[in-house]
Amino acid sequence: MARRRGLIVLLLAAAAVLASAAVPPSCERIECPAYEVVDSANGFEIRRYTDAMWVSTAPIEDISFVAATRTGFLQLFNYIQGKNAYNETIEMTAPVLTQVSPSDGPFCVSSFVVSFYVPKKNQPDPPAADGLHVQKWAGTRYAAVRRFGGFVADSDIGEQAALLDASLQGTRWAAAVSDGRRADPTSSYTVAQYNSPFEFSGRVNEIWMLFDAKDASDM
Repeated sequence: MARRRGLIVLLLAAAAVLASAAVPPSCERIECPAYEVVDSANGFEIRRYTDAMWVSTAPIEDISFVAATRTGFLQLFNYIQGKNAYNETIEMTAPVLTQVSPSDGPFCVSSFVVSFYVPKKNQPDPPAADGLHVQKWAGTRYAAVRRFGGFVADSDIGEQAALLDASLQGTRWAAAVSDGRRADPTSSYTVAQYNSPFEFSGRVNEIWMLFDAKDASDM
């Protein structure tokens, strides 16, 4: 009986690892930035991204992550529907990113930048648009990632970021992630959302903490 119980625990642990490493289902239907998983453990995954391109909003000042993301997403939705310099319709991609620069207190305004991944066919010449700009990850960027489900609430993001940070402590990635966050004070962490607002089940969200290749060069 003890051996059987132990086998069940091992199988459940293996299933959890596989689930955490699985590509989000949305990425089987629409284009997502390619990445390589270089490490994974309980509570986090380390990914390597190469040459990804994003169209991003200007910083949005708001007390609410949800409200700021909605504001930014509407700007980006108009962009892909043709409100751009080429009047070009662009395919939807995933994830939608929201970079978060938290305020110093619970009732203070934070800063958010919302971004849309540019499809590969549009990356050589992405159309310009008022109020938006292109961000290019030239070379390699690393991301420490924690996945969670459901609709993202304002109360979720700080909690999930803290859980990711705690899971990294004592690992070989902790110093590189910390250095990366200090190097870019405008983005303490990033929230990635993979689903349409009209999808009510099987939702996939992630917290990312980004860092550069130089921070991971001795890993």
